[in-house]
Amino acid sequence: MSNAGNGPTRRLRGLEVLAGVALLAALWLLWLLGSAPRGTPAPQPTITILVWHWPFTDRPPELPGDTCTRYGIARCRLSANRSLLASADAVVFHHRELQTQRSHLPLAQRPPGQPWVWASMESPSHAHGLGRLRGIFNWVLSYRRDSDIFVPYGRLEPYLGPSPPLPAKSGVAAWVVSNFQEQQPRARLYRQLVLHLRVDVFGRASGRPLCASCLLPTVARYRFYLSFENSQHRDYITEKFWRNALAAGAVPVVLGPPRATYEAFAPADAFVHVDDFASARELAAFLTGMNESRYQRFFAWRDRLRVRLFTDWRERFCAICARYPHLPRSQVYEDLEGWFQA
Repeated sequence: MSNAGNGPTRRLRGLEVLAGVALLAALWLLWLLGSAPRGTPAPQPTITILVWHWPFTDRPPELPGDTCTRYGIARCRLSANRSLLASADAVVFHHRELQTQRSHLPLAQRPPGQPWVWASMESPSHAHGLGRLRGIFNWVLSYRRDSDIFVPYGRLEPYLGPSPPLPAKSGVAAWVVSNFQEQQPRARLYRQLVLHLRVDVFGRASGRPLCASCLLPTVARYRFYLSFENSQHRDYITEKFWRNALAAGAVPVVLGPPRATYEAFAPADAFVHVDDFASARELAAFLTGMNESRYQRFFAWRDRLRVRLFTDWRERFCAICARYPHLPRSQVYEDLEGWFQA
């Protein structure tokens, strides 16, 4: 039997083998290229935030290069050096100094396209002159949840450690107030409440001021703390709730935005809201008639959460860098006053 016809078959098989080898080689090469260490990615540029006038002082704090790194934000530089106006990635202006005209906007020197940030932690009731700021600012830094840079006064964070013991209680209710004005809703409610409930009042307005380190230990001795905001506005929940009450170990009795707003920040059973009661007499009866078991339920959150306070303006300004890549460059607040008053 002749083998002449097997030559082409062997050649085809040989080509198939070669093709298979070539395919395996190609796959191996692709694997090598995919697994080979890639080059180091280009470092992200550092964002420079110029603080035009440091809040409430003419002497800004030291701002070393690692300032924002301390707050977990990398590649962010804060500076109060106004000579950086032409090169800063964003400039932030604190409203109080604009309001009192201790500081002025460098409108004529503003580089084209440079984002300007309006910053305020005050309520609209205490922020005046916003009508003069139309069409100037691109971003807002405030306690409002719909701000471009949202910086609350505090928040509750998950906590895995043991729950700290509650301080011993010797009083019913306390209030620390520095600015008492009879026309304020909180003053009117206080006048009604003290007819039915003993409230120990501290602070400059009462002639019983507390030193900074004395406030929390003093409040901790009371079962309840009157977390009455000086004005009622959207999302305006200040240190009166976070520090003076929750951090001190007292149950906050809140007067401020609606209950639903507080519940966006804290468990519904962590505070008493004055809107839940038809009168000051009814509120007082609820506070004084509460048994110990019911009272302890207000602290159930302490088994899994802890209070974190945001009081440092350096941390607040560093937050601009964290939001910077996500914020619209073309946005302008044409009516800043209308937005803030809403």
